[in-house]
Amino acid sequence: MDSFLIGASQIFTFTTLLYMIAGSIAGIVAAAIPGFTVTMAIVLTLPLTFTMEPLQGIAVMLSVYVGGYTGGLISAALLGIPGTPSSVATTFDAFPMARGGEAGRALSMGVWASFFGTVISTIVLIVAAPPLAMIAVKLGPWEYFSLIVFALTIVASLVGESVIRGLIAGLIGLAMSTVGSDPILGRSRFDFGLETLETGLPFLVVLIGIYAISQLASEVEDAKSVRAGSKLVTGAIDFQTWKVMKEVLSRPVNLIRSSIVGVLIGALPGAGGSIANLVAYDQAKRSSKNPEAFGTGVPDGIVASEAGNSATAGGGLIPMIGLGIPGSAVDAILMASLMVHGISVGPRLIMDHSDLVYGMFIAMAVASFIMLIVATLSMRLFLRVAEVPKWIIVPVVMICCVVGAFALNNRISDLYLLGFIGVFGYALRALGYSLAPLVLGVILGPIAETNLRRALMTNDDPTLFFSRPISLLFLIAAVISIVWAIRGHLKKRKKEERLLDAAAS
Repeated sequence: MDSFLIGASQIFTFTTLLYMIAGSIAGIVAAAIPGFTVTMAIVLTLPLTFTMEPLQGIAVMLSVYVGGYTGGLISAALLGIPGTPSSVATTFDAFPMARGGEAGRALSMGVWASFFGTVISTIVLIVAAPPLAMIAVKLGPWEYFSLIVFALTIVASLVGESVIRGLIAGLIGLAMSTVGSDPILGRSRFDFGLETLETGLPFLVVLIGIYAISQLASEVEDAKSVRAGSKLVTGAIDFQTWKVMKEVLSRPVNLIRSSIVGVLIGALPGAGGSIANLVAYDQAKRSSKNPEAFGTGVPDGIVASEAGNSATAGGGLIPMIGLGIPGSAVDAILMASLMVHGISVGPRLIMDHSDLVYGMFIAMAVASFIMLIVATLSMRLFLRVAEVPKWIIVPVVMICCVVGAFALNNRISDLYLLGFIGVFGYALRALGYSLAPLVLGVILGPIAETNLRRALMTNDDPTLFFSRPISLLFLIAAVISIVWAIRGHLKKRKKEERLLDAAAS
C-alpha cells in the first residue's frame, strides 16, 4: 500500500498530468497519420523525458502509447487507411460504417472499445503479471512458430469472396517478407541484383503502399465521397456518445474476449497489436451468429479489433516488468528509458522499485481516461475529416504517406518502392483480391521463418513441434481454424446457391 500511495503521489501532480495530456494528444495525432506509427511517436518522445523523473517520463510515454493505439482508428474509419499496423482489422467494419453515413458512431465505438480494452488489460496486468510472465518465458521457438502458424490460418477467414484468391494474396505476402537480408545469416536474397531490395521491403512501406496508395487511387476513381453521418458530439460529451458507450457495453462477451486476446498476445514478446487486432477480429467473426455480415459495418468488428489492439498495451508490460523482456518495440524503448535513469529492468524490478511499478500501473489507468477525454472532446474535429472534399484530402494524405515512408529510414529508394507497391495493391484490389491476407503474410512471415530456423538449429528433430504440449495446442487450434473457415465458406456458398435456385423458380 505504501508503494501504491508513493506511485500515486508522483502521478497525480499538475505537471505530470499536463505532460500526460500532451503525450496523449501527440500519440493520437501521430498514429492518425498513415506511416507515423506508435513506435515512431515514442522514439521522438524519449529524448524529451531524460530531464524528467523516471516515473514521470514513463507516464508520458505510456500516454503516447495508449493514445497511439486509439489514433490509428481515425484514419482507418474515415479514410479506410490504417494509421498503424495494429489498425488493419479496424478498417474492415469501421470504414464501411463511416461510408454508410455513421462516421461519428464508428469513431465513438472505436474510442470506447479502446478505452475498455486498455482498462481491462491494466486490471489483468496488476492481478496476473507474475504468472503470465512465467508462462511467456517458457515458450521456445517451437511454440512461437506454432503460434504464428495458427495466426496465419486466420487468412482462411479473411479471404473475402474467393478462398483461392485470398490464399494467393497470403502467399504473395509471405514471399514479399523473404526479400532482403536473411534474418539468421544476414545474407541478401531475392534482391535480383537491385540495391533498392538489398535491405528488403520495409513493412511500413508495404502497409502504406498496399492500403493507403491503393485506397487513395480507388477514392479518386470512385465518385462517391465519405459522408460525415450523424454528428454525435455537439458539446463536450454528448448524450449520443454515452449511448454508443452503452452499445459497446451491451457486447460484454466480445469486449472481454477481445481484451483477453490482446493481453495474452501482448504478453508474448514480439507479437504485438498487429496480430492481436486480427486475431480478436477473427474470433469475433467466428463466434458471431452472422459472420457473413462482417466487413459491411458491423459494430462487433470494431469493438473486437479496437479492444484487442489496445489491450496489448497492458499485456506487453507483463514480460517487461516481470522478466525484463520487452513485449514489443515500444516496450523496449520504455526499458531504455528506465536504464537511462539507472534502473535495472528484470525480475527484481518489482522488489527493488515497487513504487515505480505501481506508479506505472496507475499511469496506465490514468492514460486511458485521458485518452478517452481527449478523443471525445476532439470528436467534432475528427468528423470534419469526412466532410473535406477529395481534391483537398487526397493530396494531403498522399503527402503524409510519402513523408511517413521516407521518415522510416530516410531513403529515397523507399519512395520508389512505395509507388510500385501502391500500383501493385491497386491492381490486386481491382482484380478482386483481398489485401488483408497479404499484409498478414508480410507481418508474420519473418517471425515464422526466424523461429522455425531457431528451432531446427537448436534441435533438428521436427517431432518436437508435436511433442511439446503448448506447441501441439497451437497446431491443433490451427487445424480447427482452417476446418471452421472452410466449413463457413461452404455453408455460405450453399446458401447463395439456394437463394439463386429460389429466385430462378
